[in-house]
Amino acid sequence: MKIKTMAGICLAATAAACSIKQNVQPVSLLAQQEICVIQNDAVRAEFLTAINRSLSSWSYQVTLLDQGSPVTSCPVTMAYVANWSWDVAVYMTYAQLDVYQDGAISGSAVYDARSGGANMGKFINAEAKVDELIGQLFQKNGAGN
Repeated sequence: MKIKTMAGICLAATAAACSIKQNVQPVSLLAQQEICVIQNDAVRAEFLTAINRSLSSWSYQVTLLDQGSPVTSCPVTMAYVANWSWDVAVYMTYAQLDVYQDGAISGSAVYDARSGGANMGKFINAEAKVDELIGQLFQKNGAGN
């Protein structure tokens, strides 16, 4: 009953108050098949595993860089952040993937459920969401396979 009540509150509130946002700005065509991923030790290890798996499925060779490495360490680098929260269950609240080419931002993907409130759509499979975000980052504009 409590969930129904919370959902009712969400429906009664403005749409923005219970919204989940996703914005992807795809990368331009990559000349490199290697992507260096800068590790973020503040994020669950499973998130990095999901990134590696997804990039590999796009036939990219992944090289891991130590946390704090500059985005200019490789011709193409990816930096990421992700956060989890608790609301009945643990769920991914926020994720951002930034792709840099020659040190300049080339594409970005953001998933943001911080304003999800009682929106039950916030309880997603984080690995599937990472795969979706990476697919959108590299599929549009012909990047990737």
